Amino acid sequence: MAWSCATWFKDGPTGASGAPTSPPPPAGGGGGGGAGDTAYVDYAGGRQGTASTTRYWDCCKPSCGWSGNTGLGVGSRTCTKSGQTLSDANVKNACSGGGDTGPEDGNAYTCTDATPWAVNDGLAFGFAAAPFPESTECCACYELTFTDGPATGKKMVVQKVNTGGDLGSNQFDLQIPGGGLGIFDGCSAQFGVDANTWGQRYGGVSSADGCSVLPAALQDGCRFRFGWFKGANNPGASFKRVTCPQAIVAKSACSR
Repeated sequence: MAWSCATWFKDGPTGASGAPTSPPPPAGGGGGGGAGDTAYVDYAGGRQGTASTTRYWDCCKPSCGWSGNTGLGVGSRTCTKSGQTLSDANVKNACSGGGDTGPEDGNAYTCTDATPWAVNDGLAFGFAAAPFPESTECCACYELTFTDGPATGKKMVVQKVNTGGDLGSNQFDLQIPGGGLGIFDGCSAQFGVDANTWGQRYGGVSSADGCSVLPAALQDGCRFRFGWFKGANNPGASFKRVTCPQAIVAKSACSR
């Protein structure tokens, strides 16, 4: 049975915000990106190793969405209930409160376009929760190379936008709509539905057909798991830090 790691969100910023910083020069060579906005290279001195993966989608404001958590002076992009980008990084989390009252229902959510997508048959981009320190690795990117199951050999570059309090060492919880709510449920409030009907609480929907129960804005991201990802169920992976492709930064509005 597939399962999704339940992620943990901060009620507000925990670190002092500072001026935006520039990442160090990338390492020469390495990386598997292509040209233009999909290009990336190995990050000099970056974290690497063996990883486990899980999946989730709970619609809550990711912890890197708080500017005080990132050490960059900015947070990763978050959105209103209707999917409009918020200009205030301190709008309260729809799942745990804390912070400023924003427009619409006053809460911040995961943006509906923060879903995974295929660059080509061997490479995809997306977002994830990871257990690495927020102040030094929020908005950092990592290349995962899957090492077992039907997606073996495929690569996925993910940006850390969230922190899971119950994640294991080197565990990446991939943001995939229909992948399971986990502990938190911001989706029922965001979409005015009972998101418990979106498959198993841990694991989500079990087929591409099951994606049809999700809001239209999330269905392509849900089908990614059964298309490019070939239905892979929490595969193992090797990982290394890389520079963030501009295609990812264009969605998250942050990078390091």
